[in-house]
Amino acid sequence: MAFMSGLQHLLRQSPLLHSHHASIRLASTLTSPKLFVSGLSRLTTDEKLKEAFSSFGQLVEAKVITDRASGRSKGFAFVTYTTIEEAEKAREGMNAKFLDGWVIFVDPAKPRETRPPQQSRPQPSESGFTVNKTVGWCG
Repeated sequence: MAFMSGLQHLLRQSPLLHSHHASIRLASTLTSPKLFVSGLSRLTTDEKLKEAFSSFGQLVEAKVITDRASGRSKGFAFVTYTTIEEAEKAREGMNAKFLDGWVIFVDPAKPRETRPPQQSRPQPSESGFTVNKTVGWCG
């Protein structure tokens, strides 16, 4: 029993084993140089985001996503680097760190899903009634 616990302790402490597992994790996490950043303060701007992430490599884009109607931040952003290696460094360096007083989380960006086209809804007229714009009769 003592032999097994000693062996487990040695395996846990082995730098070779840790570096092997770390390299597997790093190699398998990012497939593109684009990162998803969540937990942003509503006050974080594109410029503040660029400033925070620029030390990890050459940025292609740093974009805070905003609400179309209000123009306010939705609390998340996308950061794109020129290489996957730079993106991985940024992910490790910025994940669970403070930005503008909030803890942010950095994850691989998922590919955008295609949405079905929006169905056009009848618009209410000025009087509040919905106008039926069907033309003609069937019969």
